Amino acid sequence: MTPARPIITVLCPTAEAAPEDESQDASQVSAQNSAELQRPAGLEPIERLAEVRYTDAAGLGAALEGAQALFLWDFFSPAVRQAWPQADALRWIHVAAAGVDALMFEELRSSEVTVTNAQGIFDRPIAEYVLAAIFAHAKDFAASLRHQQQRQWVHRETLQVQGTSALVIGTGAIGRETARLLRAVGITVTGAGRTAREQDPDFGTVVDSAQLPQHIGGFDHIINAAPLTAQTTGLIGAQSLAAMRSGAHLINIGRGESVDEPALVEALEAGRLAHATLDVFAQEPLPVDSPLWTMESVTISAHMSGDVIGWRKALAEQFVDNAQRWLDGAELKNIVDTAKGYVPRH
Repeated sequence: MTPARPIITVLCPTAEAAPEDESQDASQVSAQNSAELQRPAGLEPIERLAEVRYTDAAGLGAALEGAQALFLWDFFSPAVRQAWPQADALRWIHVAAAGVDALMFEELRSSEVTVTNAQGIFDRPIAEYVLAAIFAHAKDFAASLRHQQQRQWVHRETLQVQGTSALVIGTGAIGRETARLLRAVGITVTGAGRTAREQDPDFGTVVDSAQLPQHIGGFDHIINAAPLTAQTTGLIGAQSLAAMRSGAHLINIGRGESVDEPALVEALEAGRLAHATLDVFAQEPLPVDSPLWTMESVTISAHMSGDVIGWRKALAEQFVDNAQRWLDGAELKNIVDTAKGYVPRH
């Protein structure tokens, strides 16, 4: 008797979500939605070894019944929590993102389901985005573009990056790659994390992020690269913003909820910091009535700091590698500590 193949469910985004029909089984849901699903390419090696069910959020509950693994290709979807009661055989979830905050609900935390993430895919691209943001502000590229559009020849002096200082909040893989790249151009880097320490290989000194207002005033660039957890929600609030050095530049590539946006608007309007480069926001897309849109001291991008050409292909390949490990009974890569909400550094 041929043993049943393991079942892997893939949650995909769709342009238009199909209506939910509880009378359909998982195979019917997959067939109905397949034309609309934005499916990852390159999963054929896994399809030969396992039954792979592709679904959208509406069909996730049915597609999870009997499934041992779940690939969150639609990595921002909150659908897993709603479908959790139907995850009757689930043992492993892989998230195609670095942040796993959408999954950190109590039922999952208290379960024996293993969670892995996409650590390693976005580290260098996001570090490059941070470096580009620092240079763009220091060299005043935004003003140069405005003058160019108006055909105005306006000579002025700009800032030198070498010799400045940066505080990188979040000492995980993205924060470390950022620190290495900033050091390469002559920026002095300090880290902020859960545990203060000296002689860190990438940061040298790491200060306690819980004491951020006591430390944040000593830096020219403040980069938030922290995962979203209970400890980092609202971490950069009014007190920290008030303590920042005059002329400081805040860069947020972590999570929008880590920054108190109303307090940030107030600090920018009062001139207490020079600039903010924001790639993530508490509400996404950023509402059209947000005052951040029209502030000359703000640079906005659409949660894209890590999305370089080929990123989706790299994410799919990473999942295939981990899925082959899972099918072979080997150790998975990038296992998340669900109590902490991120992959711990070993």
